Amino acid sequence: LRMDLSRFDIDSPRWDQSTFMGRLKHFFNITDCRTVLLSDARLDEAKELVESCRAGSVPPGTTEEQLFYAKKLYDSAFHPDTGERMNLIGRMSFQVPGGMAITGFMLQFYRTVPAVVFWQWVNQSFNALVNYTNRNAASPISNKQIGVAYATATSTALATAVGLNLYTKRAPPLVARWVPFAAVAAANCVNIPMMRQQEILNGIAVTDENGNKLGHSRKAAIKGITQVVISRVTMAAPGMTLSSLAFPPSTLRITFLHAPLQVMMVGVFLIFMVPAACSLFPQNCSMAVSKLEPELRNSIVSQYGDKVQYVYFNKGL
Repeated sequence: LRMDLSRFDIDSPRWDQSTFMGRLKHFFNITDCRTVLLSDARLDEAKELVESCRAGSVPPGTTEEQLFYAKKLYDSAFHPDTGERMNLIGRMSFQVPGGMAITGFMLQFYRTVPAVVFWQWVNQSFNALVNYTNRNAASPISNKQIGVAYATATSTALATAVGLNLYTKRAPPLVARWVPFAAVAAANCVNIPMMRQQEILNGIAVTDENGNKLGHSRKAAIKGITQVVISRVTMAAPGMTLSSLAFPPSTLRITFLHAPLQVMMVGVFLIFMVPAACSLFPQNCSMAVSKLEPELRNSIVSQYGDKVQYVYFNKGL
């Protein structure tokens, strides 16, 4: 019995995105780090299948499972706004391998100022690339703005890390081991808004529930970006705080094992925390019309009366 897949809606979510568990299944699917090993040709093949399904011409013999897998690869590697292939390091599916290596080294080498400076710089460079790759691409950002954003975020992280590092010299060793996390949290609060400053300055495109564009809102941009900052800090927290408790250096006499164990421990946390943190808030964020800027609110009310109560927008990742 062949299923008729000509009416298959490949863009409707496989799991209910209004629930945390539905979003968790979705993000476990697209943050699967095995997808980073696939060739560009294999990813382009998946994109072709998704696009032919959108056009209503599914190749004969294609199964529903193949369509779901093609969509998984498409979502993990192509930008939702532009449809272009994203750079490998900036993809959410690279967060686990990239994040576990960098975080493991940050937690391992936190004692000397040069080591703190180097690993925080590496981490902020990685973060800047991830934030740029996963921005809402409807708001373009110039190379100069990217440079300023990168410099600001990196210097914030370094100042926090070095300042706290010097401050905790007399503190108990456990407190000192939490310095990298404090620096990462502080930097995220700067890096993400700076990389997405165009949305804060000019507003983010908002639509009604049917996708009709209603205008641009700065308040919606601030809400979306705040949720992304909370998600990113949550993503880093368990790996950076609990693995310090699980492996205090004093418990391991064989010092060369510290770094590999630290990296593995962070990896175990990130495999669960990357999808869980992405799932905290719906990707398609909503906001009550009554909370928008007065001019946009008045324009919506004058056009639609009280028919439109909420606006919707893509908050980015």
